[in-house]
Amino acid sequence: MNLRQANSADIPAIVALINQAFRVERFLFDGDRIDEPQVRALFDVGKFLLVEMEGRLAGVVYVELRGKGGYLGLLSVDPSHQRGGIGGELMNAAEEFFRANGCSRVDLQLVSLRTELPPYYRKFGFVECGIAPFPSEVKAKQPCHFILMSKSLEQ
Repeated sequence: MNLRQANSADIPAIVALINQAFRVERFLFDGDRIDEPQVRALFDVGKFLLVEMEGRLAGVVYVELRGKGGYLGLLSVDPSHQRGGIGGELMNAAEEFFRANGCSRVDLQLVSLRTELPPYYRKFGFVECGIAPFPSEVKAKQPCHFILMSKSLEQ
């Protein structure tokens, strides 16, 4: 397992992996989760951390510094490698990244209808801290909102 920071040459593979991992949301959204221009735009404000196995992308997470806090998103693991610890490796790497950059907390947001996700993030010490409206420009098939979660990185 190789963990590294992504570069622009990784964009097509990042897009493909995120879209593959987020297919479980097709009950809620039509089409792909993300495209190359969106990933390029995220590179302008944050970074992607990758896990490679046997020379292929197996997992990715987006990390962004926001003042004294960090934002984590788009945690994606190739479905053929899920439940193998890659998500945990990426979560640990993200926390190390945030600590190394002086962050005192890390935040994330989840779509409310993905009920399996809050318990997953609670295992890593995240707690629910609020809700936020879902963007009106994104057409969801069902009413939903974001669940906001946060974790303190102070020891």
